[in-house]
Amino acid sequence: MTMKNPYTIHIDGIGSILLEHSSRAKRTIITVKPNKGVRVAVPIQVSFEEALEFVNRNDRWIRKTLARVQQLGSRQKELAKLYSPIDKLKAEKTLITRLHVLAKKHRFTYSKVSVRNQKTRWGSCSNKNTISLNMKLMALPEELIDYVILHELVHTRIHNHGTRFWAELSKHEKDANALASRLREYHLRLI
Repeated sequence: MTMKNPYTIHIDGIGSILLEHSSRAKRTIITVKPNKGVRVAVPIQVSFEEALEFVNRNDRWIRKTLARVQQLGSRQKELAKLYSPIDKLKAEKTLITRLHVLAKKHRFTYSKVSVRNQKTRWGSCSNKNTISLNMKLMALPEELIDYVILHELVHTRIHNHGTRFWAELSKHEKDANALASRLREYHLRLI
């Protein structure tokens, strides 16, 4: 069987697989990418027939990886929708009000507050107890917004992430560990 370079084959349950000879490939390599599917880089000296045998031997891995990549792609699309443009003035009003309510309820004090468009942090607290909140918090569920605010309020008493900090946070938020884990699902880099 003579095949041209590149060559596409369809496998039920996987879809299209692109096979391409590559002068840079030292071995046959399968990659799975969102929106691009499955690609097989084939060294020049390896035939497409041998590459297809390699694909068949790795069928299970391809299916598993393809499912994981598709799931991540769906999650990224979902998160991108969450991070539609946010009104900074509305974010300031909402977040500062919520900070005030939670501080009063849990008897915390802070010196100042600012709401900014940050790229790497949901919030921070300075040594002078100035709290900074990310306006992108508005894209999160309410319980995660409250978690971030409480996290920063606890920093007004304990300026590190040691065991005392987590014990104090747990007094005010019983599900602190679960909420911290959920918060990691929301990536600021996608915004």
